Amino acid sequence: MDTSTDLDALIDFFDRYGAAVTAGDLPGVAACFALPAMVVADGYSFSFATPAAVALSFVGAAPDYRERRIVASHARFHEVRPVSAALVAVEVEWEYLDSDGHCVSGHHFYYLLRLGRDGVRICTVTPLD
Repeated sequence: MDTSTDLDALIDFFDRYGAAVTAGDLPGVAACFALPAMVVADGYSFSFATPAAVALSFVGAAPDYRERRIVASHARFHEVRPVSAALVAVEVEWEYLDSDGHCVSGHHFYYLLRLGRDGVRICTVTPLD
């Protein structure tokens, strides 16, 4: 794993993913997932098998961001750990910016990502909040 190149790829990926989620760009969000993908939390798990399933699970995010006046997001990395030649585990805390320019604390997730020829894709998401 080429750390500098892969870190740049991760930064670009999370910038694109965060912008898509914040803007409600459902096809853009769905394109960020390797399918099938999973969400695994303490009390539940579910999987996405299609881009439509990913989009459906994010349909309420944009209205929530608009209600909270969130206009931008930034992924702050707490840990980046190679798992294999193609997989990397990343602990991310999301920071948000509201329309008044104030930083708003966000959510904390653990992502298992696949680095491939077609870019970075989310395999598994675990909420840590």
